[in-house]
Amino acid sequence: MTTNIVIEGKVMGQKRPVFKDWRLALPPVWERGGDRLRLRDLITRVVLEEVSAFQQRQAERRLAQIMNRAAIEAGAAKGKVDPGERDLVQVVQPEEAVAAALLAFEDGLYFVFIDGVQQIHLDSEIYLKAESKVSFIRLVALAGG
Repeated sequence: MTTNIVIEGKVMGQKRPVFKDWRLALPPVWERGGDRLRLRDLITRVVLEEVSAFQQRQAERRLAQIMNRAAIEAGAAKGKVDPGERDLVQVVQPEEAVAAALLAFEDGLYFVFIDGVQQIHLDSEIYLKAESKVSFIRLVALAGG
């Protein structure tokens, strides 16, 4: 059985989340408590999953989709009917994305909480269990501060 954790993203001062909560399957070695798991490892895994999902969404948008009446009406209700067929040519290098995320954490641009406990150091050991909630809280700089 695969163990999943819940990933959420928020911005301080905003009620709406940055993205809809999603689940991340833990590698079997993490589930068994093998290999010392550090915050750095978790952030790396989350970033790599997000880069992969971004690349998948980009590939899907390259093709024009045949839309049925329900899809058109749902899009109209949201204010945008989108059949795809775009080649945005946005290249994301996974290693660079991971490096940027780790640097942003070290620079204090976001906090990480695991099951409500703030994680402070990238190399500190962390413990995850089934349905642990990992929260990424982005901070907002004050203007004129």
